[in-house]
Amino acid sequence: MSNKREREKRREQRLQEETKVQSADRRTRMLQLGGAAVLLAIVVVVVLIVANSGSSSSGGDAGNVKEAGEVEKLLGGSDQEGLVLGDPKAPVELIEFGDLQCPFCKQYSEELLPPVIEGQVQQGQAKITFRNFVILGEESNAAGQAALAAGEQGAGWNYIELFYRNQGTEKTGYVTDEFMEAVAKGAGVKNLKQWNEERNSKRLKEEVEETTNEALNKFQFGGTPSFAIKGPSTNGIELIAPETVEDFEEAINAAS
Repeated sequence: MSNKREREKRREQRLQEETKVQSADRRTRMLQLGGAAVLLAIVVVVVLIVANSGSSSSGGDAGNVKEAGEVEKLLGGSDQEGLVLGDPKAPVELIEFGDLQCPFCKQYSEELLPPVIEGQVQQGQAKITFRNFVILGEESNAAGQAALAAGEQGAGWNYIELFYRNQGTEKTGYVTDEFMEAVAKGAGVKNLKQWNEERNSKRLKEEVEETTNEALNKFQFGGTPSFAIKGPSTNGIELIAPETVEDFEEAINAAS
């Protein structure tokens, strides 16, 4: 079965589960707000989605990092600089604010963004910038710094995508040095000594804090993943809430 057919099958299964569960919007990750009923609804949705997408206890294994080849196949046709994927001169910039521990971000990574990457990004119409928006604690900060450090060696998006494909259950302690280094190796980071030094640097720690503050205070996002877009036809950076591949494609076309 092709990756595209697998994504379509997972998407159909996910939509069936969401139809059964009456809850908050499936993409919203609340930032420790709301009453007990809201929190319970979120827990139910997370359990269903995590179980369905395969990001259960089978993930987060430093000794069994999978899908490096699939990630390379997806991203190999696109330029990378830092955490920007695509032609630097592309007229439209799609900005994702995400947390590497977030199961909803994993969904978008596996199901919605690949067609956009294979289409409008590789065609030069758009580039995608990933910005860390950490809402799940210190492990997410460490993961975000690791992605930034990988980006300085041209493997930032490989790191992000491979992390998502091997994501464990949030806040369970799986984001260890060993796990992050295994992901870095699979992502193609060449100089691990340099990567280790940079991911632990004050500079990258402050960058993660800066983009998180930007998401919270400038854009007032309420959860991850959140998206914004900028292009010739936008009024600066505009916030968008895409929920399908078609939503992404239409937003990029409208911003062009």
